[in-house]
Amino acid sequence: MMDCCITDNGISRRGLLGRAAVIGAGAALTGLVGEGLATRLAFAGTPYTGDTIVVLSLRGGFDGLSAVVPIGDPDYYAARPTIAVPKASVIAGDGMFGLHPAFAPLLPRWTAGTFGAVHAVGQPNPSRSHFQAMEEMERAAAGTSVRTGWLDRMLGVTGASAPTAGVAMGATSPARAFAGPSPDVSMSSVDGFKLSGNDAKTPMAATIAKLFDGAPAVMADPARAVNATLGTVAALGAYTPAATYPSTALGRALCDVARLVKSNVGLMAATVDFGDWDMHEGLGGPVKGQRMHDHLTELALALAAFATDLGDAFNRVTLVTLSEFGRRVAENGSRGVDHGNGNAMLLLGGNVRGGRVHGIWPGLAPAKLTAGDLTSTTDYRSVIGELLQRRCGVGSLTGIFPNVTPSSYELALARR
Repeated sequence: MMDCCITDNGISRRGLLGRAAVIGAGAALTGLVGEGLATRLAFAGTPYTGDTIVVLSLRGGFDGLSAVVPIGDPDYYAARPTIAVPKASVIAGDGMFGLHPAFAPLLPRWTAGTFGAVHAVGQPNPSRSHFQAMEEMERAAAGTSVRTGWLDRMLGVTGASAPTAGVAMGATSPARAFAGPSPDVSMSSVDGFKLSGNDAKTPMAATIAKLFDGAPAVMADPARAVNATLGTVAALGAYTPAATYPSTALGRALCDVARLVKSNVGLMAATVDFGDWDMHEGLGGPVKGQRMHDHLTELALALAAFATDLGDAFNRVTLVTLSEFGRRVAENGSRGVDHGNGNAMLLLGGNVRGGRVHGIWPGLAPAKLTAGDLTSTTDYRSVIGELLQRRCGVGSLTGIFPNVTPSSYELALARR
């Protein structure tokens, strides 16, 4: 990020908004304005008691067929003669599906029923373009003119008001899913959330407050949110996690999310990105030192630590993974897999109904594929929609996912 615009003539609103004043807070002062469905009617004035939704984006095109392996489908092994995960290698197998052995750190959660999956999930208008597919996934309003992000609409429907209601963690720019008028911030880390140039000589927080005093809400609200968040973060104090996270960007981001959840600062939704899933070559076998195995291990270790660190708060968190698309069923000549569609979503939370693979399996016989890809039988929005209804107290999905019916897989226990 660039420092805010400071000149001999002072600081202007235009300069401040145009050049982003927050390091590690994304473009929190840009005053993103959405169109369409964002509203704060349903829960206005009502304290939110639902789960914190954590959206972990597996960027690059996650290969769900390697992670949640269809061991009972012989066409899987026919399509991947050198990179398929052998039946003897999977864990938590049930005859039809099994987990990649790299998920071993999460096996206790699977056994306990708090870690699960949904297979054959996809978008209504699939694309093999990383940018286009992720843009549509985070807008989540196919066939409409809605421009806001789905998490922004979720925050609006549930009456978010705290500046830390929505947080893009580990990010230096706003998350597309939060695009819109609801309160959210982006931060590279909790401890690194600060204003550029804020010192005794240049007291930026006070300057911002004065600068936006009396300004229109579309400009003033983001500035106030940044100042309020600064105060919230400063009051947190030191944090010692109750688990050992891997020393990776993913581990650090999830640790910070757990910290905010346990601190009760009003966090309703958080996003975290974890990339490098674009494995066109050298995907490798299910053993240490191989590309997919090691990347899944990093994911599993971070998620296992996150669940442990949350402690009792695990019962009020639901984490779901998304990826812009899956991979093709057949391996390519480089022992990898190219861009495809149809994928697996992972679910983790104290009230998730896990220990199983949900969804409708279409089969991998060539005649059952869609352009060489796993056929999607479930809209990813219907999966999220069911979780929002069961765990976040959302009624109608109309204000979040237009024209979408929630799935009925009983993915989680309903809140009482």
